[in-house]
Amino acid sequence: MQVLVTGGAGTVGTAITDGLADREAYSVTSLDLEEHPDPDVESVVADARDYGEIRPHFEGMDAVIHLAHVPLDEGGPWERTIRWTEEHGENLSVHANVIDAAVDADVDSIIYASSNHAVGMYEVENAPEIYSRGFDLRVDHTVTPRPDSMYGNEKVYGEGLGRLASEAHGVRFYALRICSVRDPEYDHPYGDAEAGVERGEFERGDEAYERQVARMKCTWQSRRDHAHMVERCLVDETVEFDVFYGVSANDRRWFDIEHARRTIDYEPRDDGEEWKEPPE
Repeated sequence: MQVLVTGGAGTVGTAITDGLADREAYSVTSLDLEEHPDPDVESVVADARDYGEIRPHFEGMDAVIHLAHVPLDEGGPWERTIRWTEEHGENLSVHANVIDAAVDADVDSIIYASSNHAVGMYEVENAPEIYSRGFDLRVDHTVTPRPDSMYGNEKVYGEGLGRLASEAHGVRFYALRICSVRDPEYDHPYGDAEAGVERGEFERGDEAYERQVARMKCTWQSRRDHAHMVERCLVDETVEFDVFYGVSANDRRWFDIEHARRTIDYEPRDDGEEWKEPPE
């Protein structure tokens, strides 16, 4: 299978290529602003903001995994401001360019990196109690999108484009509302807390640290579970358009994974609750 990954050199992209690139079943090409570090991945340096620059690289692809995203100076996941910025507009263009190119090239399926922030207001209105074990809330694929930021709104926009691509053009579209996938050194539920300690934001064991740990024990998706979810989408031939939550089998998660289990046979191996302390 020929697979193109936009933004393939980033954190989520390398989680996917770490899990799939050395498999004989897949020939993976990364399209990004920088070279991909894995020699098993063909690397194309191109800017997804330029349709003409990226369009030729979609030819012959069976699937596109769309991760590319322009970093935001304002309107990020933790900001409630409603303000148009150049970067926000560029991201809307990136999503349209990639999905348009995939449709034009007759790609069979698109796997889109949506985000938990597309429904992030469920967390905002219930935090910090939502991070406790036994909190009574389950957010599934049927809920109305409730974006918590301009970033979250961008992700909802991408899901809308995917619905159009599916219903008007027959492309299978998988919207993965990814929760917390991290670089290898932080690929555990203490990852965000430990990164905060390294940045000098708080001390190990203080209230802010413990809150970060509690949240990640809800939202963590291990790199191997994420690669597994993506592969289940790649081999699926039943979905027309659907939404799945990118999260491991965490005991205290509020995001549903039963729909992914039933529909694409997603069977995550990790649970944040199994970690009692960070790795040495």
